[in-house]
Amino acid sequence: MTDTLTTAAEVSVSGLTVLYSTDQGELPAVSRASVDLPTGKITGLVGESGSGKSTLALSMMNAVPAPGRISEGSIEVNGVGDVTKLEGKALRRVRGGALGYVFQASQNSLNPLKTIGKQLLDLGRAHDVKDLRELVHRAKELADRMGLDGDRVLDSYQHELSGGMRQRVGIVLALVLNAKVLVLDEPTTALDMLSQSAVLDIVRTVHRERGLTTLVVTHDMGVVSELADRLVVMYGGRIVEDGPTTELLQHPAHPYTRALITATARITGDTATARALPGRPPDLTTVPRTGCVFRERCALAMDVCAETEPELLAWAPDRRRACHAEPTGAEA
Repeated sequence: MTDTLTTAAEVSVSGLTVLYSTDQGELPAVSRASVDLPTGKITGLVGESGSGKSTLALSMMNAVPAPGRISEGSIEVNGVGDVTKLEGKALRRVRGGALGYVFQASQNSLNPLKTIGKQLLDLGRAHDVKDLRELVHRAKELADRMGLDGDRVLDSYQHELSGGMRQRVGIVLALVLNAKVLVLDEPTTALDMLSQSAVLDIVRTVHRERGLTTLVVTHDMGVVSELADRLVVMYGGRIVEDGPTTELLQHPAHPYTRALITATARITGDTATARALPGRPPDLTTVPRTGCVFRERCALAMDVCAETEPELLAWAPDRRRACHAEPTGAEA
């Protein structure tokens, strides 16, 4: 049985399994994932492409695309209940209402044939907002707070905005209905360094000012190293480690986490210490069916790793790991 942490949670994911239909049958993109998003905190969800991060995030909206489906588990949201049980109008109200989602490649979530303002009004009508003028006023205030010209942005089409501006528009639309949980899927992908920095500063500021519970999904450990209060590490559809950001970065307890940190590009210190991870991450068809999913790339792999999948268990206060190897002195 998976240990869970005892901090107050705005979102609690328990035993989540998401299957995708393939030529080889239904295969798990996320397997028995359990994790909490602490109330008022920023949580970073990290891992290589294909690790199951976006699938886990989309599950929080009960929005896993076909041919995928949530087969097991629950996702309890404070004040909402289990979103995996919602459907129809009740689910639509939660999406964009209690839960705000900013998609990767934000331009793909915007209608190129409508101005941002018209899409905002569509959002309001879909959620039965009575005072649409007040909705527009709130959106302009949010846009202005993010360094945008609210009037101009609402009159613009998505192709008239830069990547960084579109990302900020995505945040405006996610929060304008007063969502308490914000999910950002790869918020800095395809942005230049200055735009990345600006977007992350905005996320930090808006999170604090609005008292949000925020999940940042990324493959870039550097993106969340200074932004997140907690880090959750995924590999092969499994959560392999989580804990407070500073502790996890200084003393990683899972071989995969250590490898991710070592592989992170750096411009200060000894740049020669950076090492690429050996091998390639598995996909749905190549992830091991038994044992530890990371064993084929792990320098600490033992016989037991091929036979038994390690459980995600608490090994120190507020920290969990899924590994058969004993924690070292540095980790402990």
